[in-house]
Amino acid sequence: MVTLTVNGEPHEAASPQRGLLSYLRFDLGLTGTKYGCGEGLCGACTVLVDGQPLRACLTTVGAVAGGNIETIEGLASDEDLHPVQAAFVAEQAMQCGYCIPGFIMGAVGLLHREPHPSPDQIREALAEHVCRCGAYIRIQRAIERAASDAS
Repeated sequence: MVTLTVNGEPHEAASPQRGLLSYLRFDLGLTGTKYGCGEGLCGACTVLVDGQPLRACLTTVGAVAGGNIETIEGLASDEDLHPVQAAFVAEQAMQCGYCIPGFIMGAVGLLHREPHPSPDQIREALAEHVCRCGAYIRIQRAIERAASDAS
Protein backbone atom coordinates (compact mmCIF):
# COMPACT_ATOMS: atom_id res chain seq x y z
CA MET A 1 0.00 0.00 0.00
CA VAL A 2 1.06 3.54 -0.78
CA THR A 3 -0.33 6.56 1.06
CA LEU A 4 -0.95 9.70 -0.97
CA THR A 5 -2.21 13.11 0.00
CA VAL A 6 -4.52 14.41 -2.71
CA ASN A 7 -6.15 17.82 -2.32
CA GLY A 8 -5.35 17.72 1.38
CA GLU A 9 -6.93 14.30 2.02
CA PRO A 10 -5.02 11.05 2.67
CA HIS A 11 -5.69 8.15 0.29
CA GLU A 12 -4.27 4.67 -0.14
CA ALA A 13 -3.27 3.03 -3.40
CA ALA A 14 -2.82 -0.72 -3.59
CA SER A 15 0.10 -0.65 -6.03
CA PRO A 16 3.00 1.79 -6.19
CA GLN A 17 3.26 0.97 -9.92
CA ARG A 18 -0.25 2.23 -10.66
CA GLY A 19 -0.29 5.23 -12.98
CA LEU A 20 -1.12 8.46 -11.17
CA LEU A 21 -3.50 9.68 -13.89
CA SER A 22 -5.46 6.44 -13.82
CA TYR A 23 -5.54 6.43 -10.01
CA LEU A 24 -6.83 10.01 -9.82
CA ARG A 25 -9.51 9.53 -12.47
CA PHE A 26 -10.74 6.01 -11.80
CA ASP A 27 -10.04 5.36 -8.13
CA LEU A 28 -10.68 8.84 -6.74
CA GLY A 29 -13.14 10.09 -9.37
CA LEU A 30 -11.12 13.28 -9.98
CA THR A 31 -11.82 13.58 -13.69
CA GLY A 32 -10.60 17.16 -14.11
CA THR A 33 -7.13 15.80 -14.79
CA LYS A 34 -7.37 14.77 -18.44
CA TYR A 35 -5.75 12.09 -20.56
CA GLY A 36 -4.36 13.75 -23.66
CA CYS A 37 -1.35 12.29 -25.43
CA GLY A 38 -0.17 9.78 -22.82
CA GLU A 39 3.42 10.87 -23.46
CA GLY A 40 3.74 13.96 -21.26
CA LEU A 41 3.78 16.31 -24.24
CA CYS A 42 0.38 18.02 -24.21
CA GLY A 43 -0.01 19.02 -20.54
CA ALA A 44 -3.67 17.99 -20.18
CA CYS A 45 -2.76 15.73 -17.26
CA THR A 46 -0.79 18.33 -15.28
CA VAL A 47 -1.15 18.23 -11.51
CA LEU A 48 0.93 19.89 -8.81
CA VAL A 49 3.15 17.86 -6.52
CA ASP A 50 4.49 19.96 -3.68
CA GLY A 51 3.58 23.02 -5.73
CA GLN A 52 5.45 21.94 -8.86
CA PRO A 53 3.73 20.95 -12.14
CA LEU A 54 4.02 17.27 -13.00
CA ARG A 55 2.62 15.16 -15.83
CA ALA A 56 0.36 12.56 -14.21
CA CYS A 57 0.34 10.36 -17.33
CA LEU A 58 4.06 9.60 -16.90
CA THR A 59 4.08 9.22 -13.12
CA THR A 60 3.35 6.28 -10.84
CA VAL A 61 1.66 6.70 -7.48
CA GLY A 62 4.79 5.32 -5.85
CA ALA A 63 6.88 8.13 -7.33
CA VAL A 64 4.78 10.76 -5.53
CA ALA A 65 4.10 8.93 -2.27
CA GLY A 66 4.62 11.33 0.59
CA GLY A 67 4.11 14.37 -1.64
CA ASN A 68 1.19 16.76 -1.58
CA ILE A 69 -0.74 16.25 -4.83
CA GLU A 70 -3.12 18.96 -5.95
CA THR A 71 -5.58 18.57 -8.81
CA ILE A 72 -7.86 21.11 -10.45
CA GLU A 73 -10.63 19.97 -8.09
CA GLY A 74 -8.52 21.05 -5.11
CA LEU A 75 -8.01 24.67 -6.17
CA ALA A 76 -11.37 26.23 -5.42
CA SER A 77 -12.46 26.67 -1.82
CA ASP A 78 -16.14 26.31 -1.05
CA GLU A 79 -17.87 28.58 -3.56
CA ASP A 80 -14.80 30.69 -4.40
CA LEU A 81 -12.69 30.01 -7.45
CA HIS A 82 -8.92 30.05 -7.16
CA PRO A 83 -7.60 33.40 -8.49
CA VAL A 84 -6.15 31.69 -11.57
CA GLN A 85 -9.49 30.01 -12.29
CA ALA A 86 -11.28 33.35 -11.86
CA ALA A 87 -8.83 35.03 -14.24
CA PHE A 88 -9.41 32.31 -16.87
CA VAL A 89 -13.15 32.96 -16.63
CA ALA A 90 -12.73 36.74 -16.77
CA GLU A 91 -10.48 36.53 -19.85
CA GLN A 92 -12.64 33.85 -21.52
CA ALA A 93 -9.44 31.81 -21.80
CA MET A 94 -11.10 28.61 -22.85
CA GLN A 95 -13.03 27.26 -25.75
CA CYS A 96 -13.65 23.53 -25.52
CA GLY A 97 -12.05 23.43 -22.06
CA TYR A 98 -10.34 20.05 -22.36
CA CYS A 99 -6.80 21.39 -21.93
CA ILE A 100 -7.70 24.13 -19.45
CA PRO A 101 -7.24 22.16 -16.19
CA GLY A 102 -3.65 21.42 -17.24
CA PHE A 103 -3.02 25.03 -18.23
CA ILE A 104 -4.46 26.25 -14.93
CA MET A 105 -2.35 23.85 -12.90
CA GLY A 106 0.74 24.85 -14.87
CA ALA A 107 -0.10 28.52 -14.29
CA VAL A 108 -0.57 27.98 -10.54
CA GLY A 109 2.81 26.24 -10.42
CA LEU A 110 4.40 29.12 -12.33
CA LEU A 111 2.91 31.72 -9.99
CA HIS A 112 4.21 29.74 -6.98
CA ARG A 113 7.72 30.05 -8.42
CA GLU A 114 7.40 33.51 -9.98
CA PRO A 115 4.55 35.66 -8.61
CA HIS A 116 4.99 38.33 -11.31
CA PRO A 117 6.14 36.56 -14.47
CA SER A 118 6.96 38.39 -17.66
CA PRO A 119 5.09 37.48 -20.85
CA ASP A 120 8.19 35.55 -21.96
CA GLN A 121 8.28 33.61 -18.67
CA ILE A 122 4.59 32.73 -19.08
CA ARG A 123 5.10 31.51 -22.65
CA GLU A 124 8.17 29.50 -21.62
CA ALA A 125 6.45 27.89 -18.62
CA LEU A 126 3.47 26.83 -20.71
CA ALA A 127 5.32 25.96 -23.92
CA GLU A 128 4.67 22.26 -23.43
CA HIS A 129 0.92 22.68 -23.05
CA VAL A 130 -1.22 22.22 -26.14
CA CYS A 131 -4.53 23.95 -26.82
CA ARG A 132 -6.12 22.61 -29.99
CA CYS A 133 -8.56 25.52 -30.04
CA GLY A 134 -5.73 28.06 -30.12
CA ALA A 135 -6.69 30.14 -27.08
CA TYR A 136 -3.05 30.87 -26.25
CA ILE A 137 -3.33 34.68 -26.21
CA ARG A 138 -6.36 34.59 -23.88
CA ILE A 139 -4.58 32.03 -21.68
CA GLN A 140 -1.56 34.31 -21.42
CA ARG A 141 -3.80 37.29 -20.59
CA ALA A 142 -5.52 35.23 -17.88
CA ILE A 143 -2.21 34.39 -16.25
CA GLU A 144 -1.11 38.02 -16.45
CA ARG A 145 -4.43 39.03 -14.83
CA ALA A 146 -4.04 36.45 -12.05
CA ALA A 147 -0.53 37.74 -11.30
CA SER A 148 -1.75 41.35 -11.38
CA ASP A 149 -4.79 40.61 -9.18
CA ALA A 150 -2.52 38.93 -6.60
CA SER A 151 -0.54 42.15 -6.17
